[in-house]
Amino acid sequence: MKELGEMAVSLSRGDKVRRPKVWLKNEFVRVGLAEFLCTYVMMTFGLGSVAQVVTGQGAFGQYLSINMGFALGVTMGVHVGGKVSGAHMNAAVTITMCTFGRLAWRMLPVYLFAQLLGSFLAAGTIYAVYYEAIHDYCGGNLTVVGDRATAGIFATYPAPYLSLQAGFIDQVFGTGMLLLCLMALSDQKNKPAAAGSEPVAVGLLVLLIGISLGSNSGYAINPNRDIAPRVFTAIAGWGADVFRAGHGWWWVPLVAPPIGGVLGAGLYKALVELHHPFLSEQGEGLLDESKEDIVPLENHKNNCADACV
Repeated sequence: MKELGEMAVSLSRGDKVRRPKVWLKNEFVRVGLAEFLCTYVMMTFGLGSVAQVVTGQGAFGQYLSINMGFALGVTMGVHVGGKVSGAHMNAAVTITMCTFGRLAWRMLPVYLFAQLLGSFLAAGTIYAVYYEAIHDYCGGNLTVVGDRATAGIFATYPAPYLSLQAGFIDQVFGTGMLLLCLMALSDQKNKPAAAGSEPVAVGLLVLLIGISLGSNSGYAINPNRDIAPRVFTAIAGWGADVFRAGHGWWWVPLVAPPIGGVLGAGLYKALVELHHPFLSEQGEGLLDESKEDIVPLENHKNNCADACV
């Protein structure tokens, strides 16, 4: 508190406040660290919610708990890195932003590496936290399919009835809806999320996708959310079965989401964003409408007086 008081006095006097010596000026490093941390936070809460539901056998939550875990994890992730990296936490989002010129392509490797690292370490963290619970649940036999399968805590796998073709469409559509709505939430000429409410709005969007489009394959809608934990499980004891399960499902959440993201964002731009009137046209329209509502100055004064009483 003393330091904060001294800083406030210094600012009031107009004194310059020195930055910490460890302040990072390099944009790549600052953005990479923020994207890593927000992805780590999001994935830790998301995977933790799955681990709790699976190992608790329904005693500590149900499917909705997982939806809420990932949704609130996304909300916290946006708070952690939103003003620095934009808190993409999703390679499909990053690729889409690059495709439509909202992010320089040179930043793509930074984002992808940070997201992969954050997701991988989050999987390792949850495995460590729930190590005893996982082994107690499965009897020490780490399997990908079956009644006591635990690989699904970390990566997504298709329902038994789902074909690769249907699963691919599922992931394209789910990610398309994600990016379409994200474009709408950030469109300042439409009805964007209110300033400061963006983290909650994005979290609610993820919750909505989970409770409406999640049963087929676990709504990965994010390449890094799936591939990094999948690699971790392959290393940690589940083996190569994590890549063979679901008729070789692993590549679907890796390839389909970026395609869906570009299609969804492109659809919004084609049908909505590109047709916004120019500001001058909007101003003229508002002026024409306001002419009908013009009243004498005396009336304005009276109305103001009445309102102020």
